[in-house]
Amino acid sequence: MSTTAIFGCTGLVGSHVLSTLLSPTNSAQTIQTISRRTPKSTGVNLQAVVEADTTQWANKLASLAPTPQTVISALGTTRVAAGGIANQWKIDHDLNVEIAEQAKKSGVRTFVFVSSAGIRGFFSGPIPYSQMKRGVEDKIKELDFAQAIILRPGLIIGEREVPHQGGALMNGFAGALGRYIGQGVKDAVGQDAEVIARAAVHAARLADEGKAPEKYWILEGKDIVRLGRTEWKE
Repeated sequence: MSTTAIFGCTGLVGSHVLSTLLSPTNSAQTIQTISRRTPKSTGVNLQAVVEADTTQWANKLASLAPTPQTVISALGTTRVAAGGIANQWKIDHDLNVEIAEQAKKSGVRTFVFVSSAGIRGFFSGPIPYSQMKRGVEDKIKELDFAQAIILRPGLIIGEREVPHQGGALMNGFAGALGRYIGQGVKDAVGQDAEVIARAAVHAARLADEGKAPEKYWILEGKDIVRLGRTEWKE
C-alpha cells in the first residue's frame, strides 16, 4: 500500500487500523497519524503528529510529507464523552468533513471512512447520530475522490480504552449470540473492531491495486466480515 494517514488512531477501530498497518508485512510503508495524544502502537515507519487542537488537524494534514495517497478516518466520539450532541457533531460530522475536504485539496487518492449501519433507514432519518454519518458520507461522495470507501459496521465489538455507557452490555450481548446461536448471527448484529480495521486496510489495498469494484464502494456488515476475516491475509 501507498503512504497512509490515519485519523482516530487512538480509538477502538482506529487503533486496530494503526497496529495492522504497522505489522512487519507493511514495513516499507509510511504510516502517518494526527491525534490529540500519542498512539500506543509504534514503529520505525510511523510519523505521528500530536496536536491537541483539532481545529488544526486539516492544516497538519496539508503539511504532511510525503502527501498521503490514502486517508483512513475512524474518527468519532459519543454524546456523553463529547459533553452533548452539539460537541459530538463538531467531531463526528464537522471535523470529518473538514479532513475530507483537505484530503481532496491535498491530492489524496483514496478516502476511507468508518461510518455506521442503519443510518439511512426509514426510522433513522431524524436521529442526530444518523444525520452526522450521512452528512459525512454525502460530502465524501460529493468530493469525488478517485476512490472512496465507506464501511458501515453494526455494533462495534471490543474493549475500549475509555469505556462508554452500554459498551459492556453490547459486548456481552454480541458474545452470547456467537456462543449460543452462532457466529453468523453475531456477524449480522456486530463486528469485532479488529475485523472492521482489517476490512478497511484490505479494501484500501484493493483500491491501491486498482481492484476496487466501484469508485464509491460501500461495505456493509457481510462485506466487512468477508474482507476483514474470511479473505484476510497479513
